Amino acid sequence: MYGTVARYRLKPGMEERLLDFEREIREVKLPGLVAEFTVRLDEDPNVYYEVVVFESREAYRAVAESSEQDARYRELRTLLEGPPEWHDGNVVHLVR
Repeated sequence: MYGTVARYRLKPGMEERLLDFEREIREVKLPGLVAEFTVRLDEDPNVYYEVVVFESREAYRAVAESSEQDARYRELRTLLEGPPEWHDGNVVHLVR
């Protein structure tokens, strides 16, 4: 399995829009997606971490490099104060 951990700062007042955005992505049913979750930090409720896991690096790259994902990323960026930090890598442990 392969995936990414993203850290980003949401613009104030955009949490409901973020939840709508994530709901829309779930409906797309990205090919190869195994798991996805988002965490809002207690110490700063505008900071989020998101973890996305795919069946393989190839599945991850196929989605990440698609024009549809680029459009989704551009929409996400309108909700954020700046660009997300991305940390890609192999998933070494996953409990379902």
